[in-house]
Amino acid sequence: MGPEEKHEEIPREITPSPARAGTAVKEGIINSLKGINEIEAQMVSLIRNTVSDTLKATGAVADETVNVTKGVLTGTFKAAEEVGNGLLLSAGSVAKGLILGVSDVGGDVLGVAKQLAVGTVRESAAIGADIGQVARTVLDGVIEAAKQTGANVEEMAKVTVNGAIDAAGSIGNNAVKNVREVLTNAVEGVKEIAGAALPKTKGNP
Repeated sequence: MGPEEKHEEIPREITPSPARAGTAVKEGIINSLKGINEIEAQMVSLIRNTVSDTLKATGAVADETVNVTKGVLTGTFKAAEEVGNGLLLSAGSVAKGLILGVSDVGGDVLGVAKQLAVGTVRESAAIGADIGQVARTVLDGVIEAAKQTGANVEEMAKVTVNGAIDAAGSIGNNAVKNVREVLTNAVEGVKEIAGAALPKTKGNP
């Protein structure tokens, strides 16, 4: 009876169980992801509004788009350095917000997509981030924005991929290989861009 009495003294509601552990983890993950999604949505909105308001204020969209894009990228990387390596998380939101903001004022979204890819890859390399994964996140953000604005998804993806690979070329062969492999995997399975987004290389049909 001794062991049974001890067992009965333990309240059922606090008895650990695999099911309760699984539920707790599931709820924690869901809440965390909801929080991340909210942060990303806020970042997209912040960047979109900042970019469109700035370009409207200058009155010279075509002339100032490059400078505004450069300024947003600079601010993003400074924030990433101060807050920690949250660049991977934020890169897609930054790309999406920029494309949406430029699109709002009728700017050159293709040019911005390429500038985004080039600037992000170079800056990522400078701070030691994984340029392949950051480029992938930027590509995802560009494609999301293209779909939302009705832009040509294939063309947007193509200039983004080309820009990222060109920028990687100035870093080194390993960087090119890394970026190319990651972006190849990213565009495979996306019917509207597979086969068209990736530049042809010698030896490939």
